[in-house]
Amino acid sequence: MKKTSKIYLPGHRGLVGSALYRKLQQEGYSHLLVRSHTELDLTRQKQVESFFEKEQPEYIFLAAAKVGGISANNTYPADFIYQNLAIQTNIIHCAYQFDVKKLLFLGSSCIYPKLAPQPLKEEYLLSGKLEPTNEPYAISKITGIKMCQAYNRQYGTSFISLMPTNLFGPNDNYHSEDSHVMAALIKKFHQAKTEQKPSVEIWGTGTPRREFLFVEDLADACLFLIEKYTDSEIINVGVGEDITIKELALLIKEIIGYKGDTYFNPDKPDGTPQKLLDVSKIKNLGWSAKTSLKRGIEITYQHYLKS
Repeated sequence: MKKTSKIYLPGHRGLVGSALYRKLQQEGYSHLLVRSHTELDLTRQKQVESFFEKEQPEYIFLAAAKVGGISANNTYPADFIYQNLAIQTNIIHCAYQFDVKKLLFLGSSCIYPKLAPQPLKEEYLLSGKLEPTNEPYAISKITGIKMCQAYNRQYGTSFISLMPTNLFGPNDNYHSEDSHVMAALIKKFHQAKTEQKPSVEIWGTGTPRREFLFVEDLADACLFLIEKYTDSEIINVGVGEDITIKELALLIKEIIGYKGDTYFNPDKPDGTPQKLLDVSKIKNLGWSAKTSLKRGIEITYQHYLKS
């Protein structure tokens, strides 16, 4: 990928897309193609085809997606499966039609079966039942993976698929209903501190274990893999370590400086008991995450305060 290559970044305003945009700019890539949703609706096939015909992108980082936490996935299952399938189908097919040199598809660790052995190896895909609370989203992402593999096999394209673990960082979604656990906890503890609330309620038992990757590290991994990785098989991107939701909550509480109490509501859903990725494949290629969890949360919280 040359510094002057035409690189298309669908989803450039989101958590992952904005991190990729910053990283590519920092690395000196000068021809970045971006469009807002109002300029280009990725669920509309004709609009996507017209964009590709006009711009002729050479490389694509497919970061556009409808994403959310347990509550959002439970509330809008049709939106999650339709919008993600439409976005992926339109972009992946156009990438083939218009001879894109390489496409990087971003999946999710939720593609793995709910009760798969830990840590999650790439070969566990489709080996068991999915977590019901985000099944429509997971199925859409699995479809994107299978599309990339099918196009590679039938048409000789170069489409690769990355499976990131839980992500956090600048430009995360802090919406009360739609946010993931990291953003939700940062917002809760910040509001409790500023409003001097005596306690903070946290969904679930606090016992599920989760792995968290700072989004700037994911952007670094994406650039690494678009140069180094050519296999059709999926590849995990994470840190290889996890933490309980309770431990995470107490760490965020400490960083924010909240002095009140925390209590866990077991009547709320926990989701998958554990989601830890096996990252030996990407480590063997020579990449590993650089940002510690505490440092990543500190940077994220400072960005939250500014925005």
